[in-house]
Amino acid sequence: MLRVGMLTSGGDCQALNAAMRGVAKSLFNQCSEVEIYGFTDGYKGLIYGEYRLLKNDDFSGILNIGGTILGSSRMPFKYIGVPLEDGSDKIERMIDTYKKLNLDCLVVLGGNGSHKTANLLREKGLNVLTLPKTIDNDLAETEISFGFQSAVDIATNAIDCIHTTAASHSRVFIVELMGHKTGWLTLHAGIAGGADIILIPEIPYSIEAISQAIAKRTASGKRFTIIAAAEGAISKEEAAMSKKELKLLRKQENYASTAYRIGAAIEEKTGQEVRVTVPGHVQRGGQPVAYDRVLATRLGVRAAELILNHEYGYMVGVKDNKIVKISLCDVAGKTKMVDPGNELITQARQLGICLGE
Repeated sequence: MLRVGMLTSGGDCQALNAAMRGVAKSLFNQCSEVEIYGFTDGYKGLIYGEYRLLKNDDFSGILNIGGTILGSSRMPFKYIGVPLEDGSDKIERMIDTYKKLNLDCLVVLGGNGSHKTANLLREKGLNVLTLPKTIDNDLAETEISFGFQSAVDIATNAIDCIHTTAASHSRVFIVELMGHKTGWLTLHAGIAGGADIILIPEIPYSIEAISQAIAKRTASGKRFTIIAAAEGAISKEEAAMSKKELKLLRKQENYASTAYRIGAAIEEKTGQEVRVTVPGHVQRGGQPVAYDRVLATRLGVRAAELILNHEYGYMVGVKDNKIVKISLCDVAGKTKMVDPGNELITQARQLGICLGE
């Protein structure tokens, strides 16, 4: 009997169900005796032994459904060593649950923090495989993560919708997009949506440069300017600060989010009206697009193949559009940032898009 545990950890995104379906259906199809235990709400389910035995039918009809049938929760890695209220160790509780169920493998679908915990469990001797889930697309060693393209499509649509109202008003419109500390989502959606200015964390912005770009558009007869700003975008002055200084500055400010801070600076500098749109968690919701359904399925099938071959300690990722296995130790704790020399950045500049420099 093959026994596999499965959990979804961290923020949800599109195609989590598609990925789990890929793993499960492939295993059920190729193995006569298999049990799949789904842990509820991520690592919490593994800690507290909260799970349910999943049958083949549980994976039917979920390919196009967003979210996760198992539920998810955040378990920040920096707190993983903090004991539970009863004094017990989180990692030891996870290991106990794994052993009590006599699991052959644990499949973790998650982002950066989830991969660090998964790698820690691997170091403790558990058989672990992971799948790259994040709309941020910031996991190391894989070209793309499932959920990213679906989020790009939603973010692009938000910018498209702003275009129609922007054409009627002489204003600056800022669309704040997710992506945590990286600019992949904003860069792709900004280009796809025809944004005039794109601001990402990896390229600190200058309000002076942004103001000049707006003035240039106005002088050429353009009535509006659309800015795609990443939630983690920072100014050149802020980039020169220490983490402690920046944290203190944020406490002193009274802005709801990054876009409002940038908008206030633009209004002060140019005198133009600024309007802000924050799609927020809408970017993580809804049905996965066809691309993500196929990608998640391919990743899931490859994970099942590794399980059947007893190959553990890997993340299943994408390189040169091929599904490959990547050592967990090469992924955990690393973030894939946008390189300012990236080809897409160069092409954005060639299009005349201002990057706030």
